[in-house]
Amino acid sequence: MLAFLLHGATLTLACFMAINLLLSAVVAGIARREPPTMSPAFWFALRILPAVSAAAFAAIVFAPSYWRYEPRDFVEGFDTSLAAIAIASLVAIGAGLSRGVYAWKSAVARSRRWMRTAQPIALGTARVPVFVVDAQPPIMALVGVWRPRLLVSRRLIETLTGEELAASVAHELGHHRAWDNVKRLAMGAAPDVLAPTSIARAIERRWASAAEHAADRMSGDATPASRCALASALVKVARLTPPTPMPAEPISMLTGGGDIASRVQVLLDDRVAGPTCSRRYVRALTAATALAAFAAAYGPLLRIVHELTEILVHALP
Repeated sequence: MLAFLLHGATLTLACFMAINLLLSAVVAGIARREPPTMSPAFWFALRILPAVSAAAFAAIVFAPSYWRYEPRDFVEGFDTSLAAIAIASLVAIGAGLSRGVYAWKSAVARSRRWMRTAQPIALGTARVPVFVVDAQPPIMALVGVWRPRLLVSRRLIETLTGEELAASVAHELGHHRAWDNVKRLAMGAAPDVLAPTSIARAIERRWASAAEHAADRMSGDATPASRCALASALVKVARLTPPTPMPAEPISMLTGGGDIASRVQVLLDDRVAGPTCSRRYVRALTAATALAAFAAAYGPLLRIVHELTEILVHALP
Protein backbone atom coordinates (compact mmCIF):
# COMPACT_ATOMS: atom_id res chain seq x y z
CA MET A 1 0.00 0.00 0.00
CA LEU A 2 2.88 2.36 0.75
CA ALA A 3 4.32 1.86 -2.73
CA PHE A 4 0.87 2.53 -4.20
CA LEU A 5 0.58 5.81 -2.28
CA LEU A 6 4.12 6.94 -3.12
CA HIS A 7 3.57 6.22 -6.80
CA GLY A 8 0.30 8.15 -6.68
CA ALA A 9 1.92 11.12 -4.96
CA THR A 10 4.68 11.18 -7.59
CA LEU A 11 2.17 11.08 -10.42
CA THR A 12 0.01 13.78 -8.79
CA LEU A 13 2.99 16.12 -8.38
CA ALA A 14 4.04 15.45 -11.97
CA CYS A 15 0.49 16.21 -13.13
CA PHE A 16 0.57 19.48 -11.17
CA MET A 17 3.81 20.54 -12.86
CA ALA A 18 2.66 19.53 -16.36
CA ILE A 19 -0.56 21.53 -16.16
CA ASN A 20 1.29 24.38 -14.48
CA LEU A 21 3.77 24.58 -17.36
CA LEU A 22 1.03 24.39 -20.00
CA LEU A 23 -1.14 27.08 -18.43
CA SER A 24 1.86 29.30 -17.69
CA ALA A 25 2.64 29.31 -21.41
CA VAL A 26 -1.01 30.14 -22.16
CA VAL A 27 -1.00 32.96 -19.60
CA ALA A 28 2.21 34.40 -21.04
CA GLY A 29 0.61 34.52 -24.49
CA ILE A 30 -2.57 36.16 -23.18
CA ALA A 31 -0.63 38.74 -21.16
CA ARG A 32 1.23 39.87 -24.28
CA ARG A 33 -2.01 40.33 -26.24
CA GLU A 34 -4.47 41.85 -23.77
CA PRO A 35 -4.52 45.64 -23.19
CA PRO A 36 -3.56 46.94 -19.71
CA THR A 37 -7.07 48.38 -19.31
CA MET A 38 -8.63 45.03 -18.35
CA SER A 39 -10.29 44.75 -14.94
CA PRO A 40 -8.38 43.83 -11.76
CA ALA A 41 -10.41 40.61 -11.56
CA PHE A 42 -9.08 39.62 -15.00
CA TRP A 43 -5.42 40.25 -14.12
CA PHE A 44 -5.74 38.54 -10.74
CA ALA A 45 -7.38 35.47 -12.28
CA LEU A 46 -4.74 35.40 -15.02
CA ARG A 47 -1.89 35.55 -12.50
CA ILE A 48 -3.11 32.72 -10.27
CA LEU A 49 -4.60 30.60 -13.08
CA PRO A 50 -1.63 28.20 -13.56
CA ALA A 51 -1.16 27.41 -9.87
CA VAL A 52 -4.83 27.24 -8.88
CA SER A 53 -5.95 25.28 -11.94
CA ALA A 54 -3.07 22.82 -11.66
CA ALA A 55 -3.70 22.28 -7.94
CA ALA A 56 -7.46 21.93 -8.44
CA PHE A 57 -7.09 19.46 -11.30
CA ALA A 58 -4.51 17.39 -9.43
CA ALA A 59 -6.59 17.25 -6.25
CA ILE A 60 -10.12 17.01 -7.65
CA VAL A 61 -9.59 14.99 -10.83
CA PHE A 62 -6.20 13.30 -11.04
CA ALA A 63 -5.85 11.96 -7.50
CA PRO A 64 -9.41 10.49 -7.41
CA SER A 65 -8.81 9.00 -10.87
CA TYR A 66 -5.64 7.29 -9.67
CA TRP A 67 -7.32 6.05 -6.47
CA ARG A 68 -10.29 4.64 -8.34
CA TYR A 69 -8.70 3.00 -11.37
CA GLU A 70 -5.07 2.22 -10.55
CA PRO A 71 -4.68 -1.45 -9.52
CA ARG A 72 -3.31 -1.88 -6.01
CA ASP A 73 -1.88 -5.35 -6.53
CA PHE A 74 0.61 -4.13 -9.13
CA VAL A 75 2.56 -0.89 -8.78
CA GLU A 76 4.91 0.24 -11.51
CA GLY A 77 8.57 0.61 -10.64
CA PHE A 78 10.56 3.78 -9.96
CA ASP A 79 10.69 6.15 -12.93
CA THR A 80 13.50 8.71 -13.07
CA SER A 81 11.66 11.13 -15.36
CA LEU A 82 8.53 11.17 -13.19
CA ALA A 83 10.61 11.60 -10.05
CA ALA A 84 12.47 14.57 -11.55
CA ILE A 85 9.20 16.26 -12.54
CA ALA A 86 7.75 15.62 -9.08
CA ILE A 87 10.84 17.13 -7.43
CA ALA A 88 10.53 20.21 -9.67
CA SER A 89 6.91 20.49 -8.57
CA LEU A 90 7.93 20.35 -4.90
CA VAL A 91 10.55 23.03 -5.52
CA ALA A 92 7.93 25.31 -7.12
CA ILE A 93 5.52 24.76 -4.23
CA GLY A 94 8.26 25.39 -1.66
CA ALA A 95 9.38 28.55 -3.45
CA GLY A 96 5.81 29.87 -3.49
CA LEU A 97 5.37 29.20 0.21
CA SER A 98 8.70 30.90 0.93
CA ARG A 99 7.69 34.01 -1.01
CA GLY A 100 4.38 34.14 0.82
CA VAL A 101 5.97 33.78 4.25
CA TYR A 102 8.61 36.40 3.41
CA ALA A 103 5.97 38.89 2.20
CA TRP A 104 3.86 38.26 5.29
CA LYS A 105 6.77 38.75 7.70
CA SER A 106 7.92 41.85 5.84
CA ALA A 107 4.43 43.36 6.07
CA VAL A 108 4.24 42.54 9.79
CA ALA A 109 7.64 44.14 10.43
CA ARG A 110 6.73 47.31 8.54
CA SER A 111 3.36 47.52 10.28
CA ARG A 112 5.01 47.15 13.70
CA ARG A 113 7.43 49.98 12.92
CA TRP A 114 4.53 52.24 12.03
CA MET A 115 2.45 51.15 15.03
CA ARG A 116 5.13 52.16 17.55
CA THR A 117 3.77 55.71 17.50
CA ALA A 118 0.16 54.85 16.59
CA GLN A 119 -2.82 56.46 18.26
CA PRO A 120 -6.47 55.64 17.50
CA ILE A 121 -8.37 58.27 15.57
CA ALA A 122 -11.94 58.58 14.29
CA LEU A 123 -12.19 59.30 10.57
CA GLY A 124 -15.84 58.56 9.95
CA THR A 125 -15.61 54.79 9.49
CA ALA A 126 -16.23 51.88 11.85
CA ARG A 127 -15.36 49.11 9.38
CA VAL A 128 -11.60 49.29 9.91
CA PRO A 129 -9.70 50.60 12.94
CA VAL A 130 -7.87 53.82 12.03
CA PHE A 131 -4.60 54.99 13.61
CA VAL A 132 -2.54 58.13 13.18
CA VAL A 133 1.20 57.45 13.01
CA ASP A 134 4.43 59.40 12.76
CA ALA A 135 5.91 58.33 9.43
CA GLN A 136 8.11 59.84 6.77
CA PRO A 137 7.24 60.20 3.98
CA PRO A 138 3.51 60.78 4.57
CA ILE A 139 1.45 57.62 4.14
CA MET A 140 -2.05 56.26 4.09
CA ALA A 141 -1.89 52.49 4.10
CA LEU A 142 -4.24 49.57 4.65
CA VAL A 143 -2.16 46.93 6.46
CA GLY A 144 -3.06 43.42 7.49
CA VAL A 145 -4.98 40.60 5.84
CA TRP A 146 -7.49 39.10 8.27
CA ARG A 147 -7.70 42.06 10.67
CA PRO A 148 -6.77 45.09 8.56
CA ARG A 149 -5.95 48.50 10.00
CA LEU A 150 -5.80 51.86 8.28
CA LEU A 151 -2.70 53.88 9.13
CA VAL A 152 -2.53 57.61 8.34
CA SER A 153 0.47 59.81 9.01
CA ARG A 154 0.07 63.06 10.95
CA ARG A 155 1.54 65.08 8.11
CA LEU A 156 -1.02 63.68 5.69
CA ILE A 157 -3.86 64.65 8.00
CA GLU A 158 -2.41 68.15 8.28
CA THR A 159 -1.97 68.45 4.50
CA LEU A 160 -5.34 67.23 3.22
CA THR A 161 -8.66 68.99 3.62
CA GLY A 162 -11.55 67.22 5.31
CA GLU A 163 -13.11 66.30 1.97
CA GLU A 164 -9.81 65.02 0.57
CA LEU A 165 -9.15 62.96 3.68
CA ALA A 166 -12.64 61.43 3.59
CA ALA A 167 -12.26 60.52 -0.09
CA SER A 168 -8.84 58.97 0.58
CA VAL A 169 -10.20 56.88 3.45
CA ALA A 170 -13.06 55.72 1.19
CA HIS A 171 -10.47 54.71 -1.40
CA GLU A 172 -8.64 52.50 1.12
CA LEU A 173 -11.95 51.01 2.23
CA GLY A 174 -12.44 50.09 -1.41
CA HIS A 175 -9.24 48.02 -1.19
CA HIS A 176 -10.61 46.45 1.98
CA ARG A 177 -13.92 45.47 0.36
CA ALA A 178 -12.08 44.00 -2.63
CA TRP A 179 -9.73 41.95 -0.40
CA ASP A 180 -6.79 43.42 -2.28
CA ASN A 181 -4.24 42.61 0.43
CA VAL A 182 -5.27 38.95 0.29
CA LYS A 183 -5.01 38.99 -3.50
CA ARG A 184 -1.57 40.60 -3.38
CA LEU A 185 -0.37 37.88 -1.00
CA ALA A 186 -1.93 35.12 -3.11
CA MET A 187 -0.21 36.33 -6.28
CA GLY A 188 3.14 36.55 -4.55
CA ALA A 189 2.83 33.05 -3.10
CA ALA A 190 1.46 31.38 -6.24
CA PRO A 191 3.54 28.20 -6.85
CA ASP A 192 4.08 28.36 -10.59
CA VAL A 193 6.88 28.64 -13.13
CA LEU A 194 5.76 32.18 -13.99
CA ALA A 195 6.86 33.58 -10.62
CA PRO A 196 10.51 34.39 -11.46
CA THR A 197 9.70 35.81 -14.91
CA SER A 198 9.06 39.33 -16.13
CA ILE A 199 5.61 38.19 -17.33
CA ALA A 200 4.51 37.66 -13.72
CA ARG A 201 5.81 41.09 -12.70
CA ALA A 202 4.01 42.72 -15.63
CA ILE A 203 0.71 41.02 -14.74
CA GLU A 204 1.04 42.04 -11.09
CA ARG A 205 1.76 45.66 -12.05
CA ARG A 206 -1.29 45.71 -14.31
CA TRP A 207 -3.40 44.23 -11.53
CA ALA A 208 -2.12 46.88 -9.10
CA SER A 209 -2.96 49.68 -11.53
CA ALA A 210 -6.42 48.27 -12.25
CA ALA A 211 -7.05 47.72 -8.51
CA GLU A 212 -6.21 51.37 -7.79
CA HIS A 213 -8.64 52.54 -10.47
CA ALA A 214 -11.31 50.22 -9.05
CA ALA A 215 -10.77 51.55 -5.51
CA ASP A 216 -10.93 55.10 -6.91
CA ARG A 217 -14.34 54.29 -8.40
CA MET A 218 -15.56 52.83 -5.10
CA SER A 219 -14.63 56.03 -3.29
CA GLY A 220 -15.74 58.45 -5.97
CA ASP A 221 -19.01 57.08 -7.35
CA ALA A 222 -21.16 59.08 -4.93
CA THR A 223 -20.70 62.61 -6.28
CA PRO A 224 -18.46 64.53 -8.66
CA ALA A 225 -17.25 66.47 -5.61
CA SER A 226 -15.87 63.32 -3.96
CA ARG A 227 -14.05 62.35 -7.16
CA CYS A 228 -12.50 65.79 -7.37
CA ALA A 229 -11.49 65.60 -3.71
CA LEU A 230 -9.75 62.27 -4.25
CA ALA A 231 -7.99 63.56 -7.37
CA SER A 232 -6.75 66.56 -5.40
CA ALA A 233 -5.57 64.30 -2.57
CA LEU A 234 -3.64 62.09 -5.01
CA VAL A 235 -1.84 65.10 -6.46
CA LYS A 236 -0.92 66.44 -3.02
CA VAL A 237 0.35 63.07 -1.76
CA ALA A 238 2.31 62.44 -4.97
CA ARG A 239 4.09 65.77 -4.50
CA LEU A 240 5.02 64.89 -0.93
CA THR A 241 6.28 61.37 -1.58
CA PRO A 242 8.95 60.04 -3.95
CA PRO A 243 7.87 57.54 -6.62
CA THR A 244 7.62 54.09 -5.02
CA PRO A 245 7.28 50.70 -6.71
CA MET A 246 4.34 48.44 -6.02
CA PRO A 247 4.88 46.93 -2.56
CA ALA A 248 5.60 43.20 -2.49
CA GLU A 249 3.96 42.95 0.93
CA PRO A 250 0.19 42.63 1.42
CA ILE A 251 -0.15 46.38 2.01
CA SER A 252 -2.37 48.76 0.03
CA MET A 253 -1.13 52.35 -0.13
CA LEU A 254 -2.92 55.41 -1.47
CA THR A 255 -0.29 56.00 -4.17
CA GLY A 256 1.24 52.51 -4.27
CA GLY A 257 0.08 51.40 -7.70
CA GLY A 258 -0.94 52.82 -11.02
CA ASP A 259 -0.02 56.06 -12.73
CA ILE A 260 -1.21 59.06 -10.71
CA ALA A 261 -1.83 61.14 -13.81
CA SER A 262 -4.11 58.53 -15.38
CA ARG A 263 -5.97 58.02 -12.10
CA VAL A 264 -6.60 61.76 -11.78
CA GLN A 265 -7.75 61.95 -15.40
CA VAL A 266 -10.23 59.10 -14.91
CA LEU A 267 -11.55 60.57 -11.65
CA LEU A 268 -12.26 63.87 -13.35
CA ASP A 269 -14.02 62.21 -16.29
CA ASP A 270 -17.77 62.14 -15.62
CA ARG A 271 -18.29 59.58 -18.38
CA VAL A 272 -16.55 56.81 -16.43
CA ALA A 273 -18.87 54.22 -14.93
CA GLY A 274 -18.26 51.13 -12.85
CA PRO A 275 -19.30 47.60 -13.78
CA THR A 276 -23.04 47.03 -13.92
CA CYS A 277 -24.94 44.48 -11.88
CA SER A 278 -26.04 42.70 -15.07
CA ARG A 279 -22.40 41.85 -15.85
CA ARG A 280 -21.96 40.32 -12.42
CA TYR A 281 -25.09 38.22 -12.91
CA VAL A 282 -23.81 37.02 -16.29
CA ARG A 283 -20.49 35.99 -14.73
CA ALA A 284 -22.28 34.19 -11.90
CA LEU A 285 -24.56 32.37 -14.34
CA THR A 286 -21.61 31.36 -16.51
CA ALA A 287 -19.73 29.99 -13.49
CA ALA A 288 -22.79 28.05 -12.31
CA THR A 289 -23.31 26.56 -15.77
CA ALA A 290 -19.66 25.51 -16.01
CA LEU A 291 -19.82 23.92 -12.56
CA ALA A 292 -22.96 21.97 -13.48
CA ALA A 293 -21.35 20.73 -16.71
CA PHE A 294 -18.24 19.64 -14.80
CA ALA A 295 -20.31 17.74 -12.25
CA ALA A 296 -22.21 15.93 -15.01
CA ALA A 297 -19.01 14.87 -16.78
CA TYR A 298 -17.00 14.06 -13.63
CA GLY A 299 -17.38 10.26 -13.68
CA PRO A 300 -16.34 9.69 -17.31
CA LEU A 301 -13.59 12.29 -16.91
CA LEU A 302 -11.88 10.23 -14.20
CA ARG A 303 -11.60 7.20 -16.48
CA ILE A 304 -10.37 9.28 -19.42
CA VAL A 305 -7.71 10.93 -17.27
CA HIS A 306 -6.47 7.57 -16.02
CA GLU A 307 -6.23 6.15 -19.52
CA LEU A 308 -4.37 9.22 -20.79
CA THR A 309 -2.02 9.02 -17.81
CA GLU A 310 -1.13 5.43 -18.64
CA ILE A 311 -0.32 6.43 -22.22
CA LEU A 312 1.80 9.41 -21.20
CA VAL A 313 3.70 7.56 -18.47
CA HIS A 314 4.69 4.77 -20.84
CA ALA A 315 5.78 7.34 -23.42
CA LEU A 316 8.26 9.00 -21.02
CA PRO A 317 11.95 8.26 -21.63
